Amino acid sequence: MTSKANFSGAQERVSKLTHLDDKGAARMVDVTAKAVTEREATAEALIRMAPETLAMIIDGAHPKGDVLAVARIAGIMAAKKTHELIPLCHALNLTSVKVELTPQSDPAAVHIEATCKLAATTGVEMEALTAASVAALTLYDMCKAVDRGMVVEQVRLLEKKGGRSGHWQAES
Repeated sequence: MTSKANFSGAQERVSKLTHLDDKGAARMVDVTAKAVTEREATAEALIRMAPETLAMIIDGAHPKGDVLAVARIAGIMAAKKTHELIPLCHALNLTSVKVELTPQSDPAAVHIEATCKLAATTGVEMEALTAASVAALTLYDMCKAVDRGMVVEQVRLLEKKGGRSGHWQAES
């Protein structure tokens, strides 16, 4: 049973969702009047795998070639196409997209960190999250023939800078 206080708090939070109009209908946020500022966002994802799969990736012994390079390119391409994948996202002129993939041995995994930058009237959080997610999914796709048990997890925003809300950083 939800208390009246919790319900009114939920209503208050919903009313602050910028992709909903007064009647609750979906809308693209109007950013026309917002100031152009430098904005940056960093997101991460982790893909866990069998130690043998990680060894194959690190040793360059995967039959499909350099899977880390392909995942990096996929992440960059995904950031640039975020507006085509996520409804109501603005098409952005990204000035920088960096996708770093770092193999980790304990547990066997690849940590992905994606950073997107631009000067615009809206932020780049979704682009960074999309880049990290698609890089992880690309690794899964390229390695699934040898390891279907891989797990993509910990997709999250790490940090955002710029804009009206300023600097935000995730807790460790």
